[in-house]
Amino acid sequence: MRSIMRISANLLIAFAAIAPPSFGQTPASPPAFEVASVRPANPQTRVIGIFTYPGGRIRVGLFTLEQLIEEAFDIQPWQVAGGPHWIGLDRYDIEAKPPASSKSSKANPPYPKTPPNAEQRQMLQTLLVDRFQLKFHRETRQGPVYWLVKGNKQLKLHDAKNKDEFAWAGGYSGGAIVGDGIAGTNISMPLLAVRLSEYMGRPVLDRTGLEGSFDFKYEYPSDDPAPDILSSIFESLQGIGLKLEAGKGPVDTIVVDHAEKPLAN
Repeated sequence: MRSIMRISANLLIAFAAIAPPSFGQTPASPPAFEVASVRPANPQTRVIGIFTYPGGRIRVGLFTLEQLIEEAFDIQPWQVAGGPHWIGLDRYDIEAKPPASSKSSKANPPYPKTPPNAEQRQMLQTLLVDRFQLKFHRETRQGPVYWLVKGNKQLKLHDAKNKDEFAWAGGYSGGAIVGDGIAGTNISMPLLAVRLSEYMGRPVLDRTGLEGSFDFKYEYPSDDPAPDILSSIFESLQGIGLKLEAGKGPVDTIVVDHAEKPLAN
């Protein structure tokens, strides 16, 4: 384990979200883990993923740099471009802990697979800049997308009963979409589009024009014990009055300009 070094001023440029300081002010450092260990993945490790624990601690197993970038910036695989070939091949194990002064140190996720919060993602970005010497820029590229639009059938979306409930969309039986249909609670159409992107292999962008949040549920009729997930999504959306149309659209992309393999510690 080692303390995360303060990143140099020129690397702060990479964080476009940080506004330039006014005259006479000291530039604020981006959020960073207090201590972090980055090692080449243990070949005996069998659990792949990123896990969050009380106190803001994060553990990563068998992740490539590409996957770390996806988690750090909360993006999908098709939103990462560039970089040396090894960023999609070499795998790493990471353990990290935030400083006691951070909001994340008070975090108490209900289960280890709870995604990192916004501050933890920023800390991951700092870690990648410091330990992998990551340099990147953002681009909006034209690429294959799906447009989420209103279909020809009656809308079967109901105004959300509880606007304070956690916004969720997934399978008919709960959890991930597995081919049995779809369901959602208190979810907006832009957020539903994001959730669908995870399954469709390309960005899904909202063009429904529907505002607010909704509850819905549709069971996909199939006698197949292992129905095709994509087919079930297309038909299930039609069942609630929506549809997906293929096209070209803007894809926000993180372009890797430079990266180096970290020294094990």
